[in-house]
Amino acid sequence: MRSLFLVVLGVYVAACGKPAGFQVRESVEQLHVTHAPPGETLLLLDGTGAQVAEGVADGQGSLVFRRVTPGSGYRVRTTGDDFETTGELTVMSVASSRPDPARYGDQVLKPGYNYLTMRDGTTLSAWVTIPPAPPGVSNPTFPTVVSYAGYDMARPQGPLSGLDFLCGDFPAICTPPTDASSLFAALLGYATGSVNIRGTGCSGGAYDYFETLQLLDGYDVIEIVAAQPWVRHHKVGMVGLSYPGITQLFVASQRPPGLAAIAPMSVIASTETTLLPGGILNDGFALSWVENVLDGALPWGQGWEQKQVDGGDTVCAENQLLHSQRIDNVEQARQITFYIPEEHDRFSPLLAVEDIEVPVFLTGAWQDEQTGPYFFLLFDRFKNAPALRVTATNGVHPDGFDPQIVSEWYTFLELFVARRVPIDPAGVRNLSPVVYEQFFDAPTLRLPAPRFTDAARLDEAEAAWKAEPRYRVLFENGAGEAADPGAPWARFEHSFTHWPPEERSPLTLYFQPGGRLAPDAPTGEASASSFRFDPARGGVGVLAPGGRIWDKLPDWAWTPHGEGQAVILESEPFAADTVMLGSASVDLWLNAPVDDADLQVTLSEVRADGIETYVQSGWLRASFRASGPGATEYWPAPSMLESVWAPLTPGEWTAVRVGSAGVGHAFRAGSKLRLAIDTPGGVRADWRFALKPFDDGVRYAIGHDAARPSKVVLPVVSGVTVPAEHPPCP
Repeated sequence: MRSLFLVVLGVYVAACGKPAGFQVRESVEQLHVTHAPPGETLLLLDGTGAQVAEGVADGQGSLVFRRVTPGSGYRVRTTGDDFETTGELTVMSVASSRPDPARYGDQVLKPGYNYLTMRDGTTLSAWVTIPPAPPGVSNPTFPTVVSYAGYDMARPQGPLSGLDFLCGDFPAICTPPTDASSLFAALLGYATGSVNIRGTGCSGGAYDYFETLQLLDGYDVIEIVAAQPWVRHHKVGMVGLSYPGITQLFVASQRPPGLAAIAPMSVIASTETTLLPGGILNDGFALSWVENVLDGALPWGQGWEQKQVDGGDTVCAENQLLHSQRIDNVEQARQITFYIPEEHDRFSPLLAVEDIEVPVFLTGAWQDEQTGPYFFLLFDRFKNAPALRVTATNGVHPDGFDPQIVSEWYTFLELFVARRVPIDPAGVRNLSPVVYEQFFDAPTLRLPAPRFTDAARLDEAEAAWKAEPRYRVLFENGAGEAADPGAPWARFEHSFTHWPPEERSPLTLYFQPGGRLAPDAPTGEASASSFRFDPARGGVGVLAPGGRIWDKLPDWAWTPHGEGQAVILESEPFAADTVMLGSASVDLWLNAPVDDADLQVTLSEVRADGIETYVQSGWLRASFRASGPGATEYWPAPSMLESVWAPLTPGEWTAVRVGSAGVGHAFRAGSKLRLAIDTPGGVRADWRFALKPFDDGVRYAIGHDAARPSKVVLPVVSGVTVPAEHPPCP
């Protein structure tokens, strides 16, 4: 009998294999393998025993099976006769993965370093700050905000340099979050949770650019934090500039019940508007950002993980195992030529924001050197947000932290996250010059008092806030502090109730012979100007060597165009102050000797004293000239669909529209508009352009005759009072 049992057991093992020595985590449309022998080939079998995927364990013994059809009965096994196999595994769908809401409250977060467990068991590292309890108050609750990104969000750090003597008055100074928005909130008395997305820092999982799991994790993060007993109303806000700003748009689109409001700053409108502006690869900041995030997503890639592990953090060590399974998003980006909706829609905030159902406070800078100047495309897309405030300003990436913006940001958080009549943080306002000296080297700046502090009730304050115009534009930011040129403070502002503004009307100027712009269409025949393609131009920036874009007065190196490098046109001097807001459309008649053209249009103001001020640029690869459904007379909405892509016919005249990025600028009476059309490059601090490789002898002709009336359509708004004097330069 014993011998028969051994025979049967041998047959069973031969057919079903040995129990796996590796581990597999069941996830949403994925399976995560760890602790396999490095180099081991692993097979994924479905419930019928059919092989559906194959992969090789990496040097850490890890492998992620992605895009697995949800269902049960899966097994992962090794190859060969003496194989190892798992038991049956279930791959979750998005719908089936959602936890019981009551379970979110089972996780307890404390001040300092924490781990949050996601629906698939992956743990995310987090840094939590909680204000001290007011005297005599037991079990206090605090308004709370969350920041969520792939930077070193959860990294523990010591007191802020040179400010530790203030820890008694401002405890957050000694246990600060690394995220600047969270730090501002903590100083203002808010509890904060700063969370590393999966695959970064000490968080588990593998990194992939805005994959579905990141959004689901964001939902879980919000619900876990909101469930904490110290969170006021069990509702949290989200804050952050740039990366943690963009994540808010995606997470809010998932509609977590515990989310009260979001306050994204300096965000993209869509991935392609930054990565492929006008269809041209931005291989400057766009790719370098992706590469930097990927480098940080390697095992131990952010640098602080080892210190955690050396201090006994075994979870962080285990979580590094899947980091080597990150997706190479740089290579992915280089392969993108056309927009494929079923693949790329998931990267589009333009689509995500229509699902947001909480109040929104959005800011952006027209000359943002990183995420770029296309955030204006989001302005009218928040169809379901019950409250919206948008602030746009000239300036660069960190200018969301301008005191004129932060004061309104705080008011927004008080109304929609704290749910109270705003409290004047007098102590923080007294401290703010010290903060702004460190942040902007601008000790003259001071945080203004919040508004609505004298309201009798919250509903009165909220109603007054909602009655104000939604769209606020700051003009001539950097020129408002006469004692500190370049410090981020605007000279004047104006607000609008609608976007696009009802006060906007088109100013059309036609190209004329002799480099002129005029309101009348040209009447001559066979008239054109031309410029020479410059293959090196795409790698040219606008900062001098060693220049820093975040300096108050950066060291610019804007090189004038050489002979034949651009078609340049100028208007007559404006008879009155003229304010432009929105996007300008440069409608060209183009003749090329080759099958494509990379085009750049640049608007600038030429003052009566001869000083030229940069306003904005726009870009287009001519084969992507077809407009999408969002096109207007001001914005061509270029489509990147392969179905409408069309090379130029060499030697033929073709109508091409190039839209500028968003602009808000006041031209004084006596100033001229200058329009330059040339090869992309030489106007951005960090963007670079991967140009099509044509010979530098190629010349492009721009028509300006009766048959080919090239023109620019400018977005002029009325009703804005402009200070008489030009801003100082510098």
